[in-house]
Amino acid sequence: MAQAPLLSRRHLLQLASLGGSALAAGALTGCSKGGDAGRLLSVRGQLPSAWLKALPSSWRSEVLDSPAEVLEKLRAPRPGSRLISLGDGWVQQLPPAELQPINAPALLELLDPIAQAPSRLFAGPQAAAKAFPWAFGTWVILLRNRPDLLLRQSEGWALLLDPSLKGRLVLPASPRLLIALAQRQLSRNPAGVPSPDDSELVDQVRRLHRQALSLDESQGLNFLLAGDADAAVVTSHRAVPLLQRDPRLTAFLPATGSPLWWQLLVRQGPTGSPLPLEWLRDGLSLPLLDRLLAAGWVPPLPAAQLAPALKRWPARLRPLLLPPPVVLDRCTNLEPLSPGERQGLQQLWDRAMAG
Repeated sequence: MAQAPLLSRRHLLQLASLGGSALAAGALTGCSKGGDAGRLLSVRGQLPSAWLKALPSSWRSEVLDSPAEVLEKLRAPRPGSRLISLGDGWVQQLPPAELQPINAPALLELLDPIAQAPSRLFAGPQAAAKAFPWAFGTWVILLRNRPDLLLRQSEGWALLLDPSLKGRLVLPASPRLLIALAQRQLSRNPAGVPSPDDSELVDQVRRLHRQALSLDESQGLNFLLAGDADAAVVTSHRAVPLLQRDPRLTAFLPATGSPLWWQLLVRQGPTGSPLPLEWLRDGLSLPLLDRLLAAGWVPPLPAAQLAPALKRWPARLRPLLLPPPVVLDRCTNLEPLSPGERQGLQQLWDRAMAG
């Protein structure tokens, strides 16, 4: 069977024109005449520089050092429209009522169905799309000079409890993520919100936490690279560039899947500046697609459309960029929590830390 060709920018334009009139309307205009320019806020190191440089002149790019700085910037009122690039966990801290719908149905239809829930900010199938998911991925186990552990990857997330990793393991800082990993270690439903009275899960979270040298998947990677740690749980986005340049490192995604992470573009403020739809499409097609993949960012396009680009990658890295369908089906989103659910998770975490 012939393999589906990689979508070129021209092909994307053709597909978009078939999806409806939204992309053919004035929203494709690259420049706005008069008024305040829109502003794109992002975190340093996220969006490839070549993509940022292609931003149309009706928009201005502002790069900040951290997601927290982006949120702080958004608290200051300013005229004009703002596009914000953040991870889904950070977007959940923005008041949904302040976000504008992404009126680009034809563009969103180019994405794989897995992107539908995050595009609606997990508000249900009838909710308006208020986000453009431009990248997604998983959490993986990154190993340094531990071929013995790589041979045991069939043990999945339980491998993190190996005695040899005591005090030599870097874990994420997020309590919710650690609880989700502990659920997977116990073969629990990772999509469910656990009870704070679940003593077995409390004990499992405590055991996992006690393995850690550091709870910081960002700065904590320095421990791994320096040889003070043997393993780290990191996003696939962080793992892929490291694996390309450091032969001491290997990584795998457990066959039981992991929580998913998403990079979203959301819009805040008045809709005076047309959305840079052509610029967004460029990120889904060559040559920018290759640059996104090289940085570990995978657009949520259908697998058949990503396959030709991924085929150029080493076989050991392809499953980290795009897991096999059977594994991806076992991955779950970390959806927004209600105040009661958030309080329950906090109580569970407090119990685990008190032991």
